[in-house]
Amino acid sequence: MLVPSVALAAVLFSPAVAPPPSPAETALDRMTLTQQVGQLFMVGTPADEVDTRTRAQIGRFHVGNVMLTGRSHHGVRPPARVARTMQAQVSRRSTSGARLFVATDQEGGLVRVLQGPGFSPIPTALEQGRWRPSRLRAAARRWAGELRRAGVNLDLAPVLDTVPGPRAARRNPPIGVFDREYGYTPRAVTRHGLAFVRGFADGRVATAVKHFPGLGRVRANTDTSSHVTDSVTRRRDPYLAPFRAAVEAGAPFVMMSTAVYTRLDPRRPAAFSPYVVGTMLRRDLGFDGVVISDDLGGARQVAGVSQGQRAVRFVAAGGDVVLTVHPGTLPAMYRAVLQRARSDQAFRAQVHASALRVLTAKQRQGLL
Repeated sequence: MLVPSVALAAVLFSPAVAPPPSPAETALDRMTLTQQVGQLFMVGTPADEVDTRTRAQIGRFHVGNVMLTGRSHHGVRPPARVARTMQAQVSRRSTSGARLFVATDQEGGLVRVLQGPGFSPIPTALEQGRWRPSRLRAAARRWAGELRRAGVNLDLAPVLDTVPGPRAARRNPPIGVFDREYGYTPRAVTRHGLAFVRGFADGRVATAVKHFPGLGRVRANTDTSSHVTDSVTRRRDPYLAPFRAAVEAGAPFVMMSTAVYTRLDPRRPAAFSPYVVGTMLRRDLGFDGVVISDDLGGARQVAGVSQGQRAVRFVAAGGDVVLTVHPGTLPAMYRAVLQRARSDQAFRAQVHASALRVLTAKQRQGLL
């Protein structure tokens, strides 16, 4: 019988050595529960003016992310100043030193928060869909560079919702009416949506594909209407193909719709549905990145739910970042999530997991 050498025996029988913690894990370990909860929120501020409430909330409520909202027509300097002011609130006491995701909506056409000198005139997604994907990717890289100069590191785009055709688009207020779709087939949306995602990655700006599982077949806008319902989308729907492709391509964020999908979860908006978030997005599509909500602060679709419960239900369903464009709603939302985390061990574990996903995305974006 051959006896292994001492060195070989040490390798064969020594206990496995755990890998060193990632920077995101180290950052999470340094955070208090109050700071972890803060990483789960993104709060709005006008793009060309510092909202003093949002600025104060970074310190008071440890808010980890902000969104530039409204419309700015004065070029790069005003939003860059707002972004710098918000990042200047980062400290060991506020966010344990983790810098902010500064997001905006810069899709094209009428959905362009930042305009003026230094920003290209971006056409609608429908027009972008007529370009070669290689041309769109190159343009997206340029647009990303413009956002970076303005202090933005996350674009809440592209729209991956598919509208069935031109006639359907005229009856689809959130997407089709504004030409926010890349085309009328999942194949067209996939090709051009991925070109946008990859171009922004080339330009070192993260993207959030939206609005899972799709708003292309609804007849009302969740921002301005209640009882918005999709009665068509199924679990294995072909219109999910663009989202699946984006996940496989490494898209870091997915934004949830707040419509109700009667064939998926007839009782809850998608953003509040463990089935849509957990089973469909996490398990079926294999998404392990950051799940962000559509606006939960001012959207009419969720107005019947208390502010605090909107945030709690989203996190309980598996969501990671609660987006509220209105800073006035943040205190109630934050306190409700923190109270639930303190009293419910399983929910607290969800907060830890969500904060780690956010910090991992920040690590990849160079924000730790």
